[in-house]
Amino acid sequence: MACLPPEAKNLPRAPQNVPPERRNGAPVRQEGLAPSGLYRPRYQKTPAMRSPDYVQLSTAAAITLGLFPGKLHRCVCTRCLNLLLTYPEGCRANCAYCGLARHREAETNYADRNFIRVDWPAVALDEIIERIAGQGAATPFHRMCISMITHPRSDADTLIVMERWRRRIPHGQVPVSILSNPTTMTRSDVQQLHDLGAEIFTVALDACTPGLFDRTRGKGVDSPHHWDVYWRVFEDARSIFGPGRIGMHLIVGMGESDKDVLTLCARLHAIGAHSHLFCFYPERGSLMDHIPATPRDRWRRMQLGRYLIEYAGHPLGAMRFDEAGVLIDFGMDADRLAKVVASGIPFRTSGCPGKERDDVSACDRPYGDSPPSDIASYPFQPNGHDLRRIRRQLGPVLR
Repeated sequence: MACLPPEAKNLPRAPQNVPPERRNGAPVRQEGLAPSGLYRPRYQKTPAMRSPDYVQLSTAAAITLGLFPGKLHRCVCTRCLNLLLTYPEGCRANCAYCGLARHREAETNYADRNFIRVDWPAVALDEIIERIAGQGAATPFHRMCISMITHPRSDADTLIVMERWRRRIPHGQVPVSILSNPTTMTRSDVQQLHDLGAEIFTVALDACTPGLFDRTRGKGVDSPHHWDVYWRVFEDARSIFGPGRIGMHLIVGMGESDKDVLTLCARLHAIGAHSHLFCFYPERGSLMDHIPATPRDRWRRMQLGRYLIEYAGHPLGAMRFDEAGVLIDFGMDADRLAKVVASGIPFRTSGCPGKERDDVSACDRPYGDSPPSDIASYPFQPNGHDLRRIRRQLGPVLR
């Protein structure tokens, strides 16, 4: 029997048909319940909230803003205010690993769905802006990110969110990133976001090969995304925003090889882009929630390999892979490699930079890709105990 290629191992379930009475957010639209203050998912009937007047934000950001009480494991706060556009119709894409996917209309309203492991409460955009403006220079946030979704209004509403934000929040106080939706965007859209003051433009490619992208984000799951379109918009952003101001999200653990991941990281680094790695986690309710999370040994290799390429000037060509594309040797002097590991920085969450240093992300996404009991991406500086655990997880590849 022929062996399956690595990217064919983690196949998603086929999406089921959604009953007509639940399509396009019909229950919420028909109920027409007016929003009132903060909406916490599943605490009451789902109101009809629409961007740009309303946005969702991560649980960590809601706690940091003081919208409701809570604590973050070993974190004082989150440094990134992630804002997610929201509509009763929800995201019209059907990505296999995503909790916001369209197929979930059959079971839950859009505003009640989990995303990167947590709930996303909703609140009026103006309330968020006023809270940030009131904090002034004392705000704990190092960055704000507008996360677009696949919806007919997403492009226009992102511009409105940007305009409202910029009227009240100085650029230097909280820089803005855009997590784009290339499927609906034109070069003009990218240019307008830049002209309005967006500092960084990112694309969530997520899948590391064209075939895997098609199976998890395209026609394989009845979803509208295309690999070539994502790269076209990314190239537009590269020319408009310039080196160091573009980034790409990549998920490790959906069926790609180590070599696939690090080759893409090297390609991005060569054109002045940053790679933002995510550890695959089986999102509850997704078409891939039956697939195990990425093993920690592999995840640590990819975190370290990506960091060496992007921040340590270490070439991909020095690394060795076996026939299956598994990384077996970093190709770096042992003492130098040990110092990089001892810094702990490679194992922190990767994303758009904050105000500490270039290789420390503002977008720390606390526990967005793992439970606190088995941390994948550290949203804080790893201590001695953490580093000992990381070294054990890296295993023989360090020797």
